[in-house]
Amino acid sequence: MIEAVGGDTHYYEPEKGHGLRHDPFNAIIAPRPIGWISTCSARGVFNLAPYSFFNAFNYHPPVVGFSSIGRKDTLENARATGEFVFNLATGALGAAMSRTSAFEPPEVDEFAAAGLVAASSRIVAVPRVAQSPVSMECKVVQIVQLHDLKNEPIETWLVIGQVVGVHISKSVIKDGIFDLGVADPVMRAGGREEYVRLGPDSFFTIPRTTQSSGRG
Repeated sequence: MIEAVGGDTHYYEPEKGHGLRHDPFNAIIAPRPIGWISTCSARGVFNLAPYSFFNAFNYHPPVVGFSSIGRKDTLENARATGEFVFNLATGALGAAMSRTSAFEPPEVDEFAAAGLVAASSRIVAVPRVAQSPVSMECKVVQIVQLHDLKNEPIETWLVIGQVVGVHISKSVIKDGIFDLGVADPVMRAGGREEYVRLGPDSFFTIPRTTQSSGRG
């Protein structure tokens, strides 16, 4: 039986506004991994930008994706070359990551502008951030423009890539296991300037009581 529950709940319909000082959507869907995406233009100019709408979508083959709100350089570069690289943003690289979120003309090398070193990749032509402990070389498999309930196109594009190469610093591998706490990732937490970090003390376990059926 479904019960009617009200009381202290704040309810809103997004089309009519949220009625709060700040839109809570980004803070509720959080923390979110940052897709620090490097690309290269058809003319060979390096680009680097953070995307807070980013995640993994499949194990085998590994698939990741990020959402570009508007026709940004990253989107156009990924469309033109069919390649991008995900770089893990960490506490030590937070300021540099934030610097790459600033608007720059397409001819500006954002690696150089942020004081970062562009390291060569193995498979794709796009460089990776040398200072980042983890980078994933990706080839674009789909670029999908999103639509609303009326099937009207939204000025947002989902870029999906298959991971074809992974670089992991040995400093964040402990006993053959990637140690996310040591890697110290920075994640978006809503608001204009709010982030969280995952350190060694952030983790706990919840025992599985049943074997997953994989049926969701």
